[in-house]
Amino acid sequence: MFTSMANSHNTFMSFRSLCCIIFILSVFSFISFLYWCHYSGPCYFRYQIKEQKQNQAINLLTFPSAWNHLHFPSTPPPKLLKIALFVKNWPHRSQAGGLERHALTLHLALGKRGHELHIFTTFPSNTSFPRYPISNLYFHLSKATAAGYLDQASVWKLFQTQNSTGRPFDMVHTESVGLLHTRSQNVTNLAVTWHGIAYETIHSDIIQELLRHPEEPQANALTQRLMKVVEEVKFFPRYAHHVATSDHVGDVLKRIYMLPEERVHIILNGVDEEIFKPDVTKGREFKQKYGIPGSKSLVLGMAGRLVKDKGHPLMFEALREMFKENDTFRETSVVLVAGDGPWAVRYRDLGANVLVMGPLEQAQLARFYNAIDIFINPTLRAQGLDHTLLEAMISGKPVLATRLASITGSVIVGTEMGYTFSPTVTSLKTALYQVWVDGRGVLEKKGQVAWQRGLELFTATKMAAAYEKLFLCISNDGNNKDNYCQYHSPFK
Repeated sequence: MFTSMANSHNTFMSFRSLCCIIFILSVFSFISFLYWCHYSGPCYFRYQIKEQKQNQAINLLTFPSAWNHLHFPSTPPPKLLKIALFVKNWPHRSQAGGLERHALTLHLALGKRGHELHIFTTFPSNTSFPRYPISNLYFHLSKATAAGYLDQASVWKLFQTQNSTGRPFDMVHTESVGLLHTRSQNVTNLAVTWHGIAYETIHSDIIQELLRHPEEPQANALTQRLMKVVEEVKFFPRYAHHVATSDHVGDVLKRIYMLPEERVHIILNGVDEEIFKPDVTKGREFKQKYGIPGSKSLVLGMAGRLVKDKGHPLMFEALREMFKENDTFRETSVVLVAGDGPWAVRYRDLGANVLVMGPLEQAQLARFYNAIDIFINPTLRAQGLDHTLLEAMISGKPVLATRLASITGSVIVGTEMGYTFSPTVTSLKTALYQVWVDGRGVLEKKGQVAWQRGLELFTATKMAAAYEKLFLCISNDGNNKDNYCQYHSPFK
């Protein structure tokens, strides 16, 4: 009996300790957010712009906001760099996650700018490998480990061979832990781009637990994730420079992971503006191809992996209830779903109002965005900056997404460009009904604002120019290094 009571007491204390840790982290995050808003967020950014207009030089290494807000010249770069990239997988057609799409978009753009790119990645699972009409793009393939990661010993040997061939690399770039910290700790001209960190994932785990069905087993993810945060805080300093893909992550890396401000740089993701752009004709053709009736007054769209942590159980339930309780909504609306995954079959069960088209190639995906009235991303993952939101925005569409820090801090920063909701069925239904009530006229106006913000911040050109400036700045460039790290506003 006493043993049972002791075990219960220990379990209770363990649970209390976990709750205390989560509470402390939440308070820390809130205080950090206030600090960010005052000193490095939108409030402070207005001050920075004012200073720029007075043509005062800014040290880019300590610039507190996203570099996408700055204006870099489109002229040829002052120096062509030899760049090494480490990435676990290279994207193949439509089968690519956000990290892989980022690697593809960024480094093809840098290659087109004239830089020499050496990409260290794994052999593809299929026999083919994409070819690109860029002569300065080189791939160095190695066999993946059993877990699907880069074999660090093999890839490091390939890197050293190339580093001793001709001139050494001016810059080393790794997409997340493509190059492990055990290898990177002595590389000073290195930058790592984080597409997700453990601290962000704690929020996702809390959401998943709140949405867990009583019959599902309780996960131990929260406890494990806290230890993962501790591990990351320990090894992140071994990377010379860090690129955050959202304003929120930049703040977390500085305040919670305690990285020096001059080693953390915010560069928001960008997408190819030559592929994704407004085109009414292509949108009309896409609807005709898939037989979307002209009588439908609202066309909703989703794209990506149709899995649980992308919020599809939440979206499925919201649509199921709305179709059941509101005949007019069901008769006037249609939902287009581009993607594949376990929830594809469930969406088809909702009837003719939901059309699941499977994964689409980029050209078809661009037409898809032009065919919808609003893009919806119900993700439960509080990580990175989802490319689909950015693709929709530069296609001229408003967006509706989960109220997560990276999204509200960098993408949907106001109601004039879209809608947000808390990750509950009730909140999502409220937002969807508001979209329906607002109608196509209001959505088109919001889409115009979204498009303008997308062109300002989320293009591949803007992203590549920012990375190019960062790489020039932190590469070993002798006397010219300080000049590359200085920014002068083009505005007088």
